[in-house]
Amino acid sequence: MQTSPREQVRDLLKRTAVALKQADVPFALCGGYAAWVRGAPEPDHDADFLVPAGEAERAAKALADAGLQVVDPAEDWLLKVERDDVFVDVLWRTCGRPVETDLVDRAEVLPVLSVQMPVMAPTDILVSKLMALDEHYCDLARLLPVARALREQVDWDRVAAEVAENDFAVVFLHLLDRLGIVPGVSRG
Repeated sequence: MQTSPREQVRDLLKRTAVALKQADVPFALCGGYAAWVRGAPEPDHDADFLVPAGEAERAAKALADAGLQVVDPAEDWLLKVERDDVFVDVLWRTCGRPVETDLVDRAEVLPVLSVQMPVMAPTDILVSKLMALDEHYCDLARLLPVARALREQVDWDRVAAEVAENDFAVVFLHLLDRLGIVPGVSRG
């Protein structure tokens, strides 16, 4: 029986997490699947993990040693784990900045598809998603269900402070306020 692409991503997500855990590489599930674990809709694409910038080489070795196919893309801030035409991204830079250990340390260990793994904190999920907005990628419709699902878990004052220099993110916070999803967030 053929598995669906979503099932393949889920399987590769688990295998990647287990390999990083077994090698004691600090990491956290981030992006859409981290939001999903916390109540947002399940993403329809790849899964993402963060590792501190100083752990990138060790993460690549751990994944390869676990028998996973590690692909080194042209970008110099991530690697891809590939299997059956699905990918898991392992990032050591996000929003143009190196991943710091404290970002991974703030993650909470949660069960994800029966595997215990660190999952990015809700406030950090929103900050990273909003800081990725720019003139080339500004799909606010994809962010609305995430913000709705996580709204009671997020420190919105911290989000507003951390994204204040990104006009696209500020507009999204204003939209959340206007729609009554997070009243007052844009008046910070």
